[in-house]
Amino acid sequence: MPRNVLYIDDDEGLRTLVSRGLGREGIKVVTAADGESGLKELAAQEFDVVAVDLYMPGLDGIATIERINQMPNHPPVIIVTGTQDSRMAVAALKAGAFDYVIKDVTGDFIYLLQAALQAAVDTMRTRRAREIAEAEVREARDRFEALAIERAMLLREVNHRVGNSLQIIASLLQMQGNGDPNTEVKAALTKAVKRVLAVAQVHRRLYTSADVQSVAVDQYLSALVDDLRVSAESDELAQLTVVTDPVETEPDRAIAVGVIVNELVMNAIKYAYPDSSGPIRVGLKAQGADSAIISVEDDGIGYSGVRAPGSTGLGQRIVKAMADKLGASIAHDATHQGTKIEIAFALARPAPAVRV
Repeated sequence: MPRNVLYIDDDEGLRTLVSRGLGREGIKVVTAADGESGLKELAAQEFDVVAVDLYMPGLDGIATIERINQMPNHPPVIIVTGTQDSRMAVAALKAGAFDYVIKDVTGDFIYLLQAALQAAVDTMRTRRAREIAEAEVREARDRFEALAIERAMLLREVNHRVGNSLQIIASLLQMQGNGDPNTEVKAALTKAVKRVLAVAQVHRRLYTSADVQSVAVDQYLSALVDDLRVSAESDELAQLTVVTDPVETEPDRAIAVGVIVNELVMNAIKYAYPDSSGPIRVGLKAQGADSAIISVEDDGIGYSGVRAPGSTGLGQRIVKAMADKLGASIAHDATHQGTKIEIAFALARPAPAVRV
């Protein structure tokens, strides 16, 4: 129920009638004889709702409504008219009135006026509550977006620094390998450099990408293959190629994929062509929206399943460890002439089991 009502009407008798009628219902009524006086009352105190006569000398009802609606946090307005002119009622509604009531000199309209005032107050309260809720939602969304942008910037900076640190480590290992006369130590350090660079390439992708939550594996593998060619001795990787489907996954899973490809390529270099070099092909094929298969194949002497003389088996252990990290399966294509290893993996980590 409205507690404080402003009634604007140039008819003194009706002002008194409305004031008494609503006053009996416990509603305080302040009256004004014209639009300008009503606007002064509005500026001086707060009202739950305003009722305005449509036809008044000077500032008429529609002009008064328009002035009221320009005020901040203005109350709802009801038009009161003694005519049945629907066109003026529509004009008042377009000007911003909530409703209109047909008045009469006997005061019977006061009951309708009270109901219209109550409905206007309830509607305005609902509207204001919705506006406040929407403003809070917008503010929360803006804060979330600002935090997300800040988090993305911090993650890029972290990945930048991690990538630089890994690059420094790779350079130090390379320097140590170049300065060591022991060929076995030099070879081991060279492999370590490639493993570090495979991880560094992911962080490089993350700090140069708009999305720090995922890695485009196809682009990553292409860059990784380029790095392997550049770091290769002589022309042993001149025939290294890569064919990929567009695939994205989480950064830690991309790292595991890169390490696997790096190890399989290095194994192919070492064992596929004992006395020469030949084709080595890296593949990435999407399997629907949720999984993919990476493959590394050559046309060399083939895979016997027996560890080669002098091999430590470290590469195979690394591949298995990374495959386990991915929850992936490792398959050897026995029908392929040469060696072809395929690893099927999910693009996202499986959701943790829910305990009942």
